[in-house]
Amino acid sequence: MTINLLNFDAKDLTGFCGEIGERPFRAKQLLRWIHQSGEDNFHGMSNLAKVLREKLSAIAVVKPPHVISEHISADGTRKWLMNMGSGNGVESVFIPETHRSTLCVSSQVGCALECSFCSTGKQGFNRNLSVAEIIGQLWWANKVLATTKKKASSRMNESINKVEQIFPSESNYKVSNVVMMGMGEPLANFENVVSALDLMLDDNAYGLSRRRVTVSTSGLVPAIDRLSKRCPVSLAVSLHAPNDVLRDKLVPINKKYPLKVLLPACRRYLKDGPRNFITFEYIMLAGINDSVSQARELVKLVKDIPCKFNLIPFNSFPNSDYKCSSPEVIRQFRDVLMQADLVSTVRKTRGDDIDAACGQLAGRVFDRTRRTN
Repeated sequence: MTINLLNFDAKDLTGFCGEIGERPFRAKQLLRWIHQSGEDNFHGMSNLAKVLREKLSAIAVVKPPHVISEHISADGTRKWLMNMGSGNGVESVFIPETHRSTLCVSSQVGCALECSFCSTGKQGFNRNLSVAEIIGQLWWANKVLATTKKKASSRMNESINKVEQIFPSESNYKVSNVVMMGMGEPLANFENVVSALDLMLDDNAYGLSRRRVTVSTSGLVPAIDRLSKRCPVSLAVSLHAPNDVLRDKLVPINKKYPLKVLLPACRRYLKDGPRNFITFEYIMLAGINDSVSQARELVKLVKDIPCKFNLIPFNSFPNSDYKCSSPEVIRQFRDVLMQADLVSTVRKTRGDDIDAACGQLAGRVFDRTRRTN
């Protein structure tokens, strides 16, 4: 059976090298070739002994998920649909900005949590992604972005200034931030997600700081506690309601881990997390959770938790029961939070013309899930 080295973090790769009779330093070399250079051909790994290259070629591969399609938004956002086999696919989204570029990574095919405002949640759950399928999204993004820059420079034969107009900063052709906010609940695929996070943070792989890697969760409390001890990266919690009655309807996992359980877990996470605040995500749904009185209720709810709010305009999808709050309603809601000294930002909608905005990841090419209910 061929071994996909994208499945291995540093520890696993060191063990693999030992099993094939190689010294531990070979693992670091492989990490650099695979994740820093984006090399998937062992014969191209020039500082490896020829015998080792031949050995690896016979038993291993570097194989990211196959990309079925790419869509590029008018605002520069890119969405890739990746084949996960058996008629299933997931999507990952690259969002370029002036001083950073963010990759939104999926962790599951579908999602079992069924948040009522999320397109992915409407489709049910198929399976967890492997480490290779998770980290492969980052591997692919860096590979294609670097290739895009080289092609632009070569094809246009332009001065460096012209190239910089296309790619205004280093981050625009290399992922600088990762958010586990794509399809699926990351903490429901804990071990594979954490192994992928280890690779993102490893200096011999992607070398991202803990502050630049964010895991978003709907509130799996035991896994939040595990993450704080195992791999404390930045944490975002999908709150979306100021009380249990409403949150039970919007985020059904709240019935198992209600606010009185979730919020103390957020406070505990701050002891080990890389930031001194928790990010609360709050989808703005017209007439549902967006009133001034609900904003005031929210202020009271989080009064003891250092936090910031990311207010997310709802992005519509077929057969959705919700509408987005108006800009004025969102402004009034934000002002209540700001007046209470809670940092609050309104997320800029990116990629909605290619269904790449928050809550829209659906993968229309395939029916990726097998509902059992």
